[in-house]
Amino acid sequence: MSASLPVMAIATRTSPLAMAQALMVQAQLAAAHGAGDADTAFPILGLVTTGDQITDRALLEAGGKGLFTRELDRAQLDGKAAFAVHSMKDVPTHLPDGLELACVLEREDPADILLTAAGPGTLEGLPQGALVGTASLRRQAQALHARPDLQITLLRGNVGTRLQKLKDGPIAATFLAKAGLRRLGRPEGDWPGVDFAHCLPAPAQGAIGITIRSDDDAARAALAPLNHAPTALAIAAERGVLEALDGSCRTPLAAHGVLDGGALHLTAEVLKPDGTQRWRMEDTRTGIGTVKAARAYGLSLGQRLRDEGGPAVEAILAGSGS
Repeated sequence: MSASLPVMAIATRTSPLAMAQALMVQAQLAAAHGAGDADTAFPILGLVTTGDQITDRALLEAGGKGLFTRELDRAQLDGKAAFAVHSMKDVPTHLPDGLELACVLEREDPADILLTAAGPGTLEGLPQGALVGTASLRRQAQALHARPDLQITLLRGNVGTRLQKLKDGPIAATFLAKAGLRRLGRPEGDWPGVDFAHCLPAPAQGAIGITIRSDDDAARAALAPLNHAPTALAIAAERGVLEALDGSCRTPLAAHGVLDGGALHLTAEVLKPDGTQRWRMEDTRTGIGTVKAARAYGLSLGQRLRDEGGPAVEAILAGSGS
């Protein structure tokens, strides 16, 4: 390990998935900098966040985005950690003063998987009036848009908890992110994802981001070899959509960007929570080579989507659209 690099702690949530992601980052940092003992050079600081402690109600009732990041932000600002590892879909579009997103790892498959007690499922294949468990307003709206007959109930908890509830009934199915299942090494991660025509992912789903203090040049330099530029551009565009729509856990919206050669293709949508209406827009642009330009592209598409939806979308964004 370079003698110029100090010991740098990695802050993370303590959930199994968050720890698996932090260990990925730790291993990549150690490999990039020749650290013989990763635990000594880049120790992991596990923290229980506010979001982890809320299991009995939807997160939108408790404050929405930021519930999984506040304690990690504080650890960084207090100097207890150099890095914080986040699932990017949980990160607010505006970080606290003094922090910045310095690195994005190569993205895993961002698709959602529909799990049933019998195995992988499809929205089309669920029984009439089936009960679907989810805590995501986006997934709720998308499921109801595809299948208005479905019944939705709140379901939170880790992968094991959700699978057990499927086995116990009466819930017929639930959604999980393919990326998380793969990172946990679970066989369900190899199941087919729900078609994007029905279930476009949350902005930045499947991506891991690492934040640092804005004045920590050593941390920024340490992360440089890990950054995956195509992923960074794609999620910057998606988060631009989120920003334009003032997205929160109260807003059923989705966005997905793909960089193909020199072209960035972006799809975004907003839905009524009950699934009765959906506004979707797509665009492709070339020559977008910076995160700043990608964000501007996402902001533009998000604003166009907002304009197209007019008062109906504004009501949804205000939390009053049914």
